Amino acid sequence: MGQQPFLRENSAIMPKITLKQLAVFVSIYQLGSTSRASAALNLSQSAVSSALMTLEERLKMPLFERVGRALNPHPNAQAIFIQAQAILGQAQTLEHYYEHKAGQLTIGASTTIGGYVLPEMLAGLYQKMPDADIKLVIANTQEIVTEVEQLNIDIALVEGTPRPEAAKAIERKAWRTDTLVLFAKPNSQWLDNRYFNSAQNCYQLTQEKLAKQPLLVREMGSGTRQIIDEQLLKQLPETINIMAIQQSEAIKNMVLADIGIGCLSQFVIENELAAQTLVQVKVGGINLERLWWLVWHKARHQSPIWQQFVDLAIDESIDP
Repeated sequence: MGQQPFLRENSAIMPKITLKQLAVFVSIYQLGSTSRASAALNLSQSAVSSALMTLEERLKMPLFERVGRALNPHPNAQAIFIQAQAILGQAQTLEHYYEHKAGQLTIGASTTIGGYVLPEMLAGLYQKMPDADIKLVIANTQEIVTEVEQLNIDIALVEGTPRPEAAKAIERKAWRTDTLVLFAKPNSQWLDNRYFNSAQNCYQLTQEKLAKQPLLVREMGSGTRQIIDEQLLKQLPETINIMAIQQSEAIKNMVLADIGIGCLSQFVIENELAAQTLVQVKVGGINLERLWWLVWHKARHQSPIWQQFVDLAIDESIDP
């Protein structure tokens, strides 16, 4: 109740002068006639004359002295001209600001997507919108979802399922499937060569034998670790030896150094598997398929560049 007088007072002082009226005045002042201003502004001469007359009524002062068909600036006009130019300049700056912001997009990605999948998508986006101003935030799933909740990220691609409590603020769409792969160095000290299947170029282990090996995995909060916890570790004995590491590349290099067995997305190690510098470790009864998610805040403005990126993502998406 206490704010109502304030609202009434401010509504009473809302300016009645329009940008169109100011633009007409500035054009007449610079060009010297309503006919030239009409041509410059692509308005009818009657519309120009009406806008000028209305502006003079709003200001309660003449802006031009009419001598026959000539319009000579009134002594008041110069000061109004300076202010009008400043106001129109500010309005133009505001329009350019919007155009600039409309071309900006902050994309979030969890680490595997950000490092191995997103670059090709960005190349496609730049082909469609070469002037796009893209900012990237790459972190683990939990950190990215938090940034989306705080409206610091416009759109994100994550490997883990957003926590249920985030559903109040966040929209999500199942995007793509991925498979985590257990892998080791060829002739690893941790694996008996009796378990190597040369026909499939992989080790084949039971869950019990895997549980005795050192396992190198991503940290808590990452989408990769979420799947490992839910679909791998729950099926293995609690005595498993686990080392948590924040970076996928570090895990891969540690496995290459034969420190243990790794578990990462197929996208991270596909080149090494193809070159046979790493080999897959298959374990019976273990399924490490997962969904990747496209997530955004429900309140986020969906600009043209936002929609372009979503369209690119949907081209590769799956049915949820």
